[in-house]
Amino acid sequence: MTLLIENPEGATPLSPDDMLGLKYKHVDTREQLNELEAANILQGQVWASKLNNPTLETICERCFVTDLHKALFGDIWEWAGNFRQRELNIGVEPRNIQVDVHNFLEDVKCWIEFKHYDNLELSARIQHRLVQIHPFVNGNGRHSRIFTDIVRVYLLDEKPMKWANAKLENMTSERSSYISALRKADKADFSEFIKYLQNLGN
Repeated sequence: MTLLIENPEGATPLSPDDMLGLKYKHVDTREQLNELEAANILQGQVWASKLNNPTLETICERCFVTDLHKALFGDIWEWAGNFRQRELNIGVEPRNIQVDVHNFLEDVKCWIEFKHYDNLELSARIQHRLVQIHPFVNGNGRHSRIFTDIVRVYLLDEKPMKWANAKLENMTSERSSYISALRKADKADFSEFIKYLQNLGN
C-alpha cells in the first residue's frame, strides 16, 4: 500500500494544495487513486473515440490538449484540464507552459506535414516532448500517451500503441524501462525509447 503523500519513482508528487482538488475525499492511497483514475481514463478514451472528424489543425490546438486532460481526469480532480501553477521536480517552469505547449503543437504539425520521422519515432517524440513539458499537476504520462494514440489513429492511420501491456502507474520492470527510455530521450537520444516501443509489439 502506498500512501498518497508517498511518491513512487517517476510519479508526480502531490502537494497538500493539489489534494484539495481531489473530488473523492475518502481516498488515501495511490492504489485507490489509480483505480478511480483508470475508470475516468476509460471514459476519456470513449470521448476521444467519438471525436467528430478531427484534423491536424484541431488536434494540434492548445484547447484540445486541455480538453483531453479534462476528459481523462475531470471526474477525479477539480483542476483537471488546467495548466499547473507550481514548479515540480520535472517539467518546464509554469510560466513557460503555454508557450512550450504552443511550440510543441507547431512542431507536431511540421513533423507530420513534412514527414520528418517514421511513425514510430514520431510517436516517441510526441509522447516524450509532451510529458517533458509536464503541463498538468498530475496525469501527464497517461495524457501524453493517449494524445499520441489520438495522433496515430486519426492522423497517421496507425493502431494505438500497446501502452496497456502493464499498468505503467505501478512500479514494474516495464515502467522502469519506460522511465529509462524517457531519460535518455531527454538527452536527444531516442534509440532506447524506439526500441522500447518496438518491444511492446507496436
